[in-house]
Amino acid sequence: MPALIRVGHRGAPAFAPDNTIASFDAAIAAGVDMIEFDVLPARGGSGELYIAHDYGALDPSRSLTLMAALEHFATAPYAGIRLQLDIKRRGTERRVVEALDASGTRSRAFISTGRRGVLPRFRELAPEIPRGWTVPDIPGITAAPGLGRRYGARIPARAGARIRAGEINALVPHFSLVSAALVEAVAGAGGETYVWTVDDAAELARVAALGVTGVITNDPRLFSAIEQTEAL
Repeated sequence: MPALIRVGHRGAPAFAPDNTIASFDAAIAAGVDMIEFDVLPARGGSGELYIAHDYGALDPSRSLTLMAALEHFATAPYAGIRLQLDIKRRGTERRVVEALDASGTRSRAFISTGRRGVLPRFRELAPEIPRGWTVPDIPGITAAPGLGRRYGARIPARAGARIRAGEINALVPHFSLVSAALVEAVAGAGGETYVWTVDDAAELARVAALGVTGVITNDPRLFSAIEQTEAL
């Protein structure tokens, strides 16, 4: 089985505030292979792009800009580290690609989102950048048990079809949606599976055993913990 790709969720919030240089550096020190971070435009959508999950977390006077983050990721300690840009709003696609090009990080980028219309636009602008469909893409769907089960049951077939059609290269599911059937459907279509956000060692071990491509966590120390357990 290929080695599990270790992904730091917004860096490593277990050690430092998320979506910050300190958090990204902590993730690197903990041995991640990829860093996930959020890309959000300034209010109104047409201004600066920031590294922030939502507008409640965005402070233009303190939040990192996308360009500042990418310039940091272009430094030597990050060589070879993949970058998962989670896109929070439509209309930012061209500016994201331009920032990747300006920083020389395009070859390491992986785009993920649950926002409709974003992935097709990236496919047009930069078809070589891998694209991941984040699910659930309907807010609150898993909180409604009946709807959540029906939604989850449809994901394997939908993901497989989208991968075979070239719309996406990967599925990025919440851990509660991950099953053997889901992983097999994605792999069978030639895609990858990156699971979010896993902060429990037992859950990490469960999804890893199913053969997912990578796991996204707030605490990269968990990877060492399960590797030590497997070595016993």
